[in-house]
Amino acid sequence: MSDSPPIITEVIAPIVAPRVDPLVIKSLEYLGPMAKQGGWRPDPDLPEIAFAGRSNVGKSSLLNRLMRRKSFARVSNTPGRTREIHFFNVNKLFCLADLPGYGYAKISKARKAEWRPLIEGYLKDSPVLRGVVQLLDVRHDPTEDDLTMLDFLADLGVPTIFAVTKVDKLRKLEVTPRLETVSKFLGLDIDQIVPFSATTGLGRDELASALIDLLALPDWKLPESPEEFSDDAPEGHTGESAEREAT
Repeated sequence: MSDSPPIITEVIAPIVAPRVDPLVIKSLEYLGPMAKQGGWRPDPDLPEIAFAGRSNVGKSSLLNRLMRRKSFARVSNTPGRTREIHFFNVNKLFCLADLPGYGYAKISKARKAEWRPLIEGYLKDSPVLRGVVQLLDVRHDPTEDDLTMLDFLADLGVPTIFAVTKVDKLRKLEVTPRLETVSKFLGLDIDQIVPFSATTGLGRDELASALIDLLALPDWKLPESPEEFSDDAPEGHTGESAEREAT
Protein backbone atom coordinates (compact mmCIF):
# COMPACT_ATOMS: atom_id res chain seq x y z
CA MET A 1 0.00 0.00 0.00
CA SER A 2 1.43 3.35 -1.02
CA ASP A 3 2.01 5.99 1.64
CA SER A 4 1.69 8.80 -0.87
CA PRO A 5 -1.43 11.01 -0.52
CA PRO A 6 -4.28 10.49 -2.98
CA ILE A 7 -4.38 12.68 -6.03
CA ILE A 8 -7.46 14.88 -5.91
CA THR A 9 -8.76 16.25 -9.16
CA GLU A 10 -10.29 19.67 -8.73
CA VAL A 11 -13.73 20.03 -10.28
CA ILE A 12 -14.85 23.55 -11.02
CA ALA A 13 -18.62 23.81 -10.96
CA PRO A 14 -20.15 26.10 -13.56
CA ILE A 15 -21.51 29.36 -12.25
CA VAL A 16 -25.27 29.52 -12.73
CA ALA A 17 -26.81 32.96 -12.58
CA PRO A 18 -29.81 33.13 -10.27
CA ARG A 19 -33.14 33.31 -12.08
CA VAL A 20 -34.60 36.79 -12.08
CA ASP A 21 -38.17 37.03 -10.82
CA PRO A 22 -40.14 38.92 -13.50
CA LEU A 23 -42.71 40.07 -10.93
CA VAL A 24 -41.36 40.71 -7.44
CA ILE A 25 -44.34 41.39 -5.19
CA LYS A 26 -43.45 44.46 -3.16
CA SER A 27 -46.95 45.56 -2.21
CA LEU A 28 -50.37 43.98 -2.42
CA GLU A 29 -53.49 45.85 -1.33
CA TYR A 30 -57.07 44.61 -1.33
CA LEU A 31 -59.29 47.38 -2.73
CA GLY A 32 -62.75 45.88 -2.34
CA PRO A 33 -65.49 43.93 -4.15
CA MET A 34 -67.80 44.78 -7.04
CA ALA A 35 -71.09 43.08 -6.19
CA LYS A 36 -73.31 43.96 -9.13
CA GLN A 37 -73.12 45.30 -12.66
CA GLY A 38 -72.67 49.05 -12.54
CA GLY A 39 -71.89 48.91 -8.82
CA TRP A 40 -68.85 50.16 -6.95
CA ARG A 41 -65.49 49.59 -8.53
CA PRO A 42 -62.02 51.11 -7.92
CA ASP A 43 -61.12 54.37 -9.58
CA PRO A 44 -59.59 53.57 -12.99
CA ASP A 45 -56.15 54.83 -12.04
CA LEU A 46 -54.25 51.66 -12.96
CA PRO A 47 -54.45 49.19 -15.84
CA GLU A 48 -56.46 46.10 -14.94
CA ILE A 49 -55.88 42.42 -15.67
CA ALA A 50 -58.78 40.05 -15.02
CA PHE A 51 -58.51 36.37 -14.09
CA ALA A 52 -61.37 34.15 -15.27
CA GLY A 53 -62.21 30.46 -15.12
CA ARG A 54 -64.86 28.00 -14.15
CA SER A 55 -65.40 27.09 -10.53
CA ASN A 56 -62.91 24.56 -9.19
CA VAL A 57 -60.36 25.31 -11.94
CA GLY A 58 -57.83 26.23 -9.25
CA LYS A 59 -57.92 30.01 -9.68
CA SER A 60 -57.47 30.87 -6.00
CA SER A 61 -54.51 28.52 -5.68
CA LEU A 62 -52.95 29.94 -8.85
CA LEU A 63 -53.32 33.49 -7.56
CA ASN A 64 -51.79 32.57 -4.21
CA ARG A 65 -48.77 31.09 -5.98
CA LEU A 66 -48.51 33.95 -8.48
CA MET A 67 -48.57 36.57 -5.72
CA ARG A 68 -46.35 34.42 -3.46
CA ARG A 69 -48.89 34.62 -0.66
CA LYS A 70 -50.40 31.68 1.21
CA SER A 71 -53.81 33.24 1.71
CA PHE A 72 -53.98 36.05 -0.84
CA ALA A 73 -57.06 34.58 -2.48
CA ARG A 74 -59.43 32.50 -0.39
CA VAL A 75 -59.41 28.81 -1.25
CA SER A 76 -62.92 27.51 -0.61
CA ASN A 77 -64.01 23.89 -0.31
CA THR A 78 -67.31 24.95 -1.87
CA PRO A 79 -66.76 26.10 -5.47
CA GLY A 80 -69.11 28.76 -6.74
CA ARG A 81 -69.48 30.53 -3.40
CA THR A 82 -67.81 33.78 -4.45
CA ARG A 83 -70.25 36.05 -6.26
CA GLU A 84 -68.24 39.25 -6.49
CA ILE A 85 -65.32 40.66 -8.45
CA HIS A 86 -62.44 41.30 -6.06
CA PHE A 87 -59.83 43.95 -6.88
CA PHE A 88 -56.21 44.07 -5.71
CA ASN A 89 -53.55 46.72 -6.23
CA VAL A 90 -50.31 44.93 -7.18
CA ASN A 91 -47.11 46.94 -6.65
CA LYS A 92 -49.05 50.11 -7.57
CA LEU A 93 -48.37 48.80 -11.10
CA PHE A 94 -51.68 47.23 -12.03
CA CYS A 95 -55.02 46.19 -10.60
CA LEU A 96 -55.82 42.49 -10.50
CA ALA A 97 -59.52 41.67 -10.92
CA ASP A 98 -60.48 38.23 -9.59
CA LEU A 99 -63.71 37.29 -11.38
CA PRO A 100 -66.25 34.87 -9.87
CA GLY A 101 -65.84 31.26 -10.95
CA TYR A 102 -68.53 30.21 -13.38
CA GLY A 103 -70.23 26.94 -14.27
CA TYR A 104 -70.62 25.20 -10.90
CA ALA A 105 -73.44 22.72 -11.45
CA LYS A 106 -74.94 22.89 -7.95
CA ILE A 107 -75.48 26.64 -8.01
CA SER A 108 -79.03 27.73 -8.82
CA LYS A 109 -79.91 29.12 -12.25
CA ALA A 110 -80.96 32.36 -10.59
CA ARG A 111 -77.50 32.85 -9.08
CA LYS A 112 -75.82 31.97 -12.36
CA ALA A 113 -78.01 34.55 -14.05
CA GLU A 114 -76.62 37.15 -11.63
CA TRP A 115 -73.01 36.32 -12.39
CA ARG A 116 -73.08 36.53 -16.17
CA PRO A 117 -74.14 40.20 -16.37
CA LEU A 118 -71.58 41.03 -13.66
CA ILE A 119 -68.69 39.32 -15.45
CA GLU A 120 -69.61 40.35 -18.98
CA GLY A 121 -70.56 43.87 -17.93
CA TYR A 122 -67.21 44.36 -16.22
CA LEU A 123 -65.22 43.02 -19.18
CA LYS A 124 -67.08 45.24 -21.64
CA ASP A 125 -67.27 48.39 -19.53
CA SER A 126 -63.97 48.63 -17.66
CA PRO A 127 -62.15 51.61 -19.17
CA VAL A 128 -58.72 50.31 -18.14
CA LEU A 129 -58.94 46.56 -18.80
CA ARG A 130 -55.71 45.55 -20.53
CA GLY A 131 -56.30 41.83 -20.82
CA VAL A 132 -57.65 38.59 -19.38
CA VAL A 133 -55.96 35.48 -18.02
CA GLN A 134 -58.32 32.63 -18.91
CA LEU A 135 -57.81 29.44 -16.90
CA LEU A 136 -58.58 25.93 -18.14
CA ASP A 137 -58.16 22.61 -16.32
CA VAL A 138 -55.52 20.61 -18.20
CA ARG A 139 -57.26 17.33 -17.34
CA HIS A 140 -60.51 18.13 -19.13
CA ASP A 141 -61.70 19.48 -22.45
CA PRO A 142 -63.34 22.91 -22.21
CA THR A 143 -66.90 22.79 -20.86
CA GLU A 144 -69.95 24.52 -22.35
CA ASP A 145 -69.41 27.37 -19.91
CA ASP A 146 -65.77 27.61 -20.99
CA LEU A 147 -66.86 27.77 -24.62
CA THR A 148 -69.31 30.56 -23.83
CA MET A 149 -66.55 32.51 -22.12
CA LEU A 150 -64.07 31.90 -24.95
CA ASP A 151 -66.62 33.06 -27.53
CA PHE A 152 -67.33 36.18 -25.49
CA LEU A 153 -63.61 37.03 -25.19
CA ALA A 154 -63.13 36.48 -28.92
CA ASP A 155 -66.07 38.72 -29.79
CA LEU A 156 -64.78 41.37 -27.43
CA GLY A 157 -61.30 41.19 -28.95
CA VAL A 158 -59.55 41.51 -25.59
CA PRO A 159 -55.94 40.23 -25.38
CA THR A 160 -56.04 36.91 -23.56
CA ILE A 161 -53.41 34.75 -21.88
CA PHE A 162 -54.34 31.08 -21.58
CA ALA A 163 -53.09 29.20 -18.53
CA VAL A 164 -53.83 25.51 -17.96
CA THR A 165 -53.97 24.52 -14.32
CA LYS A 166 -53.39 21.39 -12.23
CA VAL A 167 -50.58 20.04 -14.39
CA ASP A 168 -49.22 18.23 -11.34
CA LYS A 169 -52.36 16.07 -11.26
CA LEU A 170 -51.21 14.28 -14.42
CA ARG A 171 -48.51 11.69 -14.87
CA LYS A 172 -45.44 13.03 -16.66
CA LEU A 173 -46.22 11.11 -19.85
CA GLU A 174 -49.73 12.58 -19.93
CA VAL A 175 -48.76 16.26 -19.73
CA THR A 176 -47.58 16.95 -23.28
CA PRO A 177 -50.49 15.15 -25.01
CA ARG A 178 -53.00 17.07 -22.89
CA LEU A 179 -51.26 20.39 -23.58
CA GLU A 180 -51.32 19.59 -27.29
CA THR A 181 -55.03 18.81 -27.11
CA VAL A 182 -55.85 22.07 -25.34
CA SER A 183 -53.65 24.15 -27.63
CA LYS A 184 -55.23 22.63 -30.76
CA PHE A 185 -58.68 23.34 -29.37
CA LEU A 186 -57.73 26.98 -28.86
CA GLY A 187 -56.05 27.20 -32.25
CA LEU A 188 -52.71 28.10 -30.66
CA ASP A 189 -49.21 26.69 -30.69
CA ILE A 190 -48.37 24.73 -27.56
CA ASP A 191 -45.82 27.37 -26.53
CA GLN A 192 -48.59 30.00 -26.49
CA ILE A 193 -50.28 28.50 -23.43
CA VAL A 194 -48.85 28.47 -19.92
CA PRO A 195 -48.84 25.12 -18.07
CA PHE A 196 -49.29 25.88 -14.37
CA SER A 197 -49.10 24.01 -11.09
CA ALA A 198 -49.94 25.83 -7.88
CA THR A 199 -48.42 22.90 -5.98
CA THR A 200 -44.96 22.83 -7.60
CA GLY A 201 -44.78 26.41 -8.87
CA LEU A 202 -44.45 25.31 -12.50
CA GLY A 203 -45.37 28.18 -14.79
CA ARG A 204 -45.37 30.87 -12.11
CA ASP A 205 -42.56 32.96 -13.59
CA GLU A 206 -43.75 32.34 -17.14
CA LEU A 207 -47.21 33.64 -16.27
CA ALA A 208 -45.73 36.60 -14.37
CA SER A 209 -43.59 37.47 -17.39
CA ALA A 210 -46.64 37.24 -19.68
CA LEU A 211 -48.47 39.72 -17.42
CA ILE A 212 -45.62 42.21 -17.69
CA ASP A 213 -45.61 41.84 -21.47
CA LEU A 214 -49.38 42.32 -21.53
CA LEU A 215 -49.11 45.56 -19.56
CA ALA A 216 -46.59 46.85 -22.09
CA LEU A 217 -49.00 46.43 -25.02
CA PRO A 218 -50.96 49.41 -26.36
CA ASP A 219 -54.48 49.79 -25.02
CA TRP A 220 -56.57 47.41 -27.15
CA LYS A 221 -59.63 49.64 -26.83
CA LEU A 222 -57.96 52.59 -28.51
CA PRO A 223 -58.42 52.92 -32.29
CA GLU A 224 -55.36 51.89 -34.23
CA SER A 225 -53.54 54.53 -36.20
CA PRO A 226 -53.82 54.42 -40.02
CA GLU A 227 -50.05 53.95 -40.27
CA GLU A 228 -50.43 50.44 -38.80
CA PHE A 229 -52.27 49.23 -41.89
CA SER A 230 -50.63 48.43 -45.19
CA ASP A 231 -51.60 50.37 -48.31
CA ASP A 232 -52.87 47.24 -50.02
CA ALA A 233 -55.22 46.21 -47.21
CA PRO A 234 -58.75 45.51 -48.49
CA GLU A 235 -61.31 48.26 -47.95
CA GLY A 236 -62.98 48.04 -44.56
CA HIS A 237 -60.16 45.95 -43.07
CA THR A 238 -59.59 46.86 -39.43
CA GLY A 239 -56.93 44.38 -38.38
CA GLU A 240 -59.31 42.99 -35.76
CA SER A 241 -58.97 39.36 -36.89
CA ALA A 242 -55.20 39.53 -36.70
CA GLU A 243 -55.47 40.97 -33.20
CA ARG A 244 -57.70 38.10 -32.08
CA GLU A 245 -55.29 35.54 -33.49
CA ALA A 246 -52.55 37.13 -31.42
CA THR A 247 -54.51 36.76 -28.18
